[in-house]
Amino acid sequence: MVSTIEAGGPEAGAPAERSRTSPARPLVSLSGVSKVFSNGTVALRDMSLDIQPGTFVSLLGPSGCGKSTALRIIAGLGEATSGSIDWPTSEFDASGQPHPEIGFVFQEPTLMPWASVFNNVRLPLRLKGKSRSASREDVMNALEMVGLENFAEAYPRELSGGMKMRVSIARALVTRPKLLLMDEPFAALDEITRFKLNNDLLHLWESFGWTVIFVTHSVFESVYLSDRIVVMAARPGRVVADLAIDAPYPREDDFRTSTVYNDYCRDVSNALHDAMDEKADA
Repeated sequence: MVSTIEAGGPEAGAPAERSRTSPARPLVSLSGVSKVFSNGTVALRDMSLDIQPGTFVSLLGPSGCGKSTALRIIAGLGEATSGSIDWPTSEFDASGQPHPEIGFVFQEPTLMPWASVFNNVRLPLRLKGKSRSASREDVMNALEMVGLENFAEAYPRELSGGMKMRVSIARALVTRPKLLLMDEPFAALDEITRFKLNNDLLHLWESFGWTVIFVTHSVFESVYLSDRIVVMAARPGRVVADLAIDAPYPREDDFRTSTVYNDYCRDVSNALHDAMDEKADA
C-alpha cells in the first residue's frame, strides 16, 4: 500500500509561496510500470506515478530500488516490460509517438575530455544538426545559467568536480527542456559543493519553471530541494510512500537548521526506514 502523507512540522500544510497543488493534467504519468531484466531481476513492479508540471519531485530509496531504472524509462533510454507511460500535454511526432522535451543529468558528468566546455554543452544541438554559429547563443545562455560563461574554451581536465557537473547540467539545459531528469548528480561531491549546487539548482528551477525528477539516496537533500518526495522500496522497486514537503520557497541555508526542516527529515527518514522493511507481496 502506498501511503500519502504531509510531513510533520508546525508549518506543515501551510500554503507555499509558490503553489504546487494545481489540478493541471500531469506532464508525465506512469501506470502499472514493471521492468524485468533478461537475467530475471525484477527492477520495478507495478509503479504508478503522476508528475505535475512545475514540480520538484525526488525519488528516494535504498540502492537497488529501481530509481535510476524508472528515470531511464521516463527518458526513453529503456523500455518497460509492462505498463504504460503517457505524456498528456506533450506534442507528438510524425509517427504518433510523444515528443517530450527532456534533459538528463547523469551521476557522472560524462564529458568528452577532448572537447572544450563549449563543445560539450553544444553536443545535443549538434546532434540535432544545428551549426556552431547558430548554437552559440543557446550554449552561452546555458553556461551563464550555471555560472561558467567565462570557461567556454576550457577543457574538462582544467575543471573541478563541481564545475564538471555544472557543465553536465548546462548540456542538459541547452535544449530548454520542460522536464529535467537528474540521477544523483551531486552524490560524489563534497558537502560544501553539494550545498552550493543544491541552492543554484533551486534558483534555476524557480526562475525557469521546469519540472524536475531528482534521484537521491539522501533524506536531507530530498527535503531541502523537493516539494514532493516519492519513497521507493527495493526488490522489486515500487512506490510505498508519497510525501508533500510544504515548506515555502525560496529555501535558503537557514532552512537547513530550522525546526521545520528537522521535522520533515524525521518523517521522511521514518518513511524510508519503513520502505526498507517493506516486504513485497508474493
